[in-house]
Amino acid sequence: MAPPVKITYLGGLGEIGRNCMAIETEGRIVVLDCGQMFGGDDLPGVDAVLPDLSYLIENGDRIEACIATHAHEDHIGALPHLLEHVSFPIYGSAFTLGMIEHKLRESRLLDKAELRLVNDNDRMDVGPFDCEFLPVTHSIPSGNITALHTKQGVILHSSDFKLDLTPVDGRRTNLARIGALAYEPGIRLLMADSTNADSPGMSKSETEIGANLANLIRGQEGRRVIVASFASHLHRIQQLADAAVATGRTLVTLGLSMKRNVKLARDLGILRVPDHSIRDIDDLEDLDQSKVLVVCTGSQGEPRAALTQMAIGASRWLKLDDNDTVVFSSHPIPGNEAAVATVRNGLARHGVKVFHSGMLDIHTSGHGKQQELQTLHSVAVPEWFVPVHGEYAHLVAHSDLARKMGMADDRIVFCEDGDQIEISDDGIEHLGSIGGDHLYVDGTVGDLGSAVLGDRRVLGDDGFCAIVVHVDLERGEIIAGPDVVSRGWVEVPALVGHETAVADAVEQDLMKALDDRDVTIEKLGQVARRAAGRTVNDRTRRRPMIVPVIREG
Repeated sequence: MAPPVKITYLGGLGEIGRNCMAIETEGRIVVLDCGQMFGGDDLPGVDAVLPDLSYLIENGDRIEACIATHAHEDHIGALPHLLEHVSFPIYGSAFTLGMIEHKLRESRLLDKAELRLVNDNDRMDVGPFDCEFLPVTHSIPSGNITALHTKQGVILHSSDFKLDLTPVDGRRTNLARIGALAYEPGIRLLMADSTNADSPGMSKSETEIGANLANLIRGQEGRRVIVASFASHLHRIQQLADAAVATGRTLVTLGLSMKRNVKLARDLGILRVPDHSIRDIDDLEDLDQSKVLVVCTGSQGEPRAALTQMAIGASRWLKLDDNDTVVFSSHPIPGNEAAVATVRNGLARHGVKVFHSGMLDIHTSGHGKQQELQTLHSVAVPEWFVPVHGEYAHLVAHSDLARKMGMADDRIVFCEDGDQIEISDDGIEHLGSIGGDHLYVDGTVGDLGSAVLGDRRVLGDDGFCAIVVHVDLERGEIIAGPDVVSRGWVEVPALVGHETAVADAVEQDLMKALDDRDVTIEKLGQVARRAAGRTVNDRTRRRPMIVPVIREG
């Protein structure tokens, strides 16, 4: 009987982000990606959201390696947090490892991970796994599909993928090898990207987008052009560089991540720009502004990003006016629509001419749509299928797609964060869940829970009302107070009257409670909270956070 393979899904199933899974056999674990998710408006103060890493930390001595499929933050962003606790080698392409190396150097963790280079179509042993690394097209250079040959058959992980027949770098998804694996020895389990499983058709080729961008830039003669793009989308930046060269413009990089990624890509030969056609933002003032193409960060309305700073007039590098054209070469990520709209409005106040993907085809997804997913399934012909990488609705849509292609219901295994499955001679069994908790980062990791986040939401929405009282329990008296301090509850003209009413109500109820000589500080806090809450609600119908502070002596 062949040893089983267990897979634990630690993140990325039911959300976009936190992609991480543990694949184990014969006592060894390979971690496939270790990503993060950024906090949104619903998570005030949260810098990042990580997978629950406790399973990996508890089994750290069994981790053989981590395979990083590509260098997006939702696939590598949590690595420094895991490496604070355990040590292991990381396998990835040159660009992926270059991005990880920078991240680990910043965290002073380079000594915790040996970075092991894999090239396209390499095949090597990683512990008990015989791994193949196949090229895949995505919106970042040098991503890999991973085929893990195990004693339970081939497990194929698509990574984030699309089927672009004319990619900018000529590096196509290796469907031929997937087809060969399907023929011999067969693919036991397919785990595939579900991000666009509910979108019909095919994603547009990146080369088509490049042609549209070139035409747009060509039409901006005499104007400074500023293009906001993802700093990791080096294929897009290559096409912008080509357009700049073709129109006699100088490419100028703005934003720390943009500058860093462009340098890394040029050093690796992934990005090709003549030295005389690219300059740093420090040189902007020395250039003819009508012959400049600035490529910058901020396409998602990030508060500290370069484009956002321009929109609010706070950029140290350039001031916008009606001779500027700004191009958003991206779609707003779900949840970022309001932030992007705010930036666009800010740009409009400067008289800037704005173009975005709602007006022209100047962005395309890096994730395959339904026709591309159907092609992958028809080539791979998997025995079993688990949809991964996507929100819950995406996973459902991908399951439906597999079913419509003739896959039996009992061969589609639906999983969410925290779920475990086991592949054995008898098939695949769902083992239940170990919990898919979110780990929040706010400066440090693990000291921020749902209760604190709930308090922050209340404070942000309704403000607070604090009541400070000093009491003598032995004498049953109030020594000082109640003093009321509030913020974000009501406007100043009415505030004094409301605070006085709260203080009077709290004092009255506390005096009654102090008649009981066995009363405790905790009980008095409850009395003060109820009195304040009742008064606040009766007078304003609002619900600020009530913070009673009862001190003895």
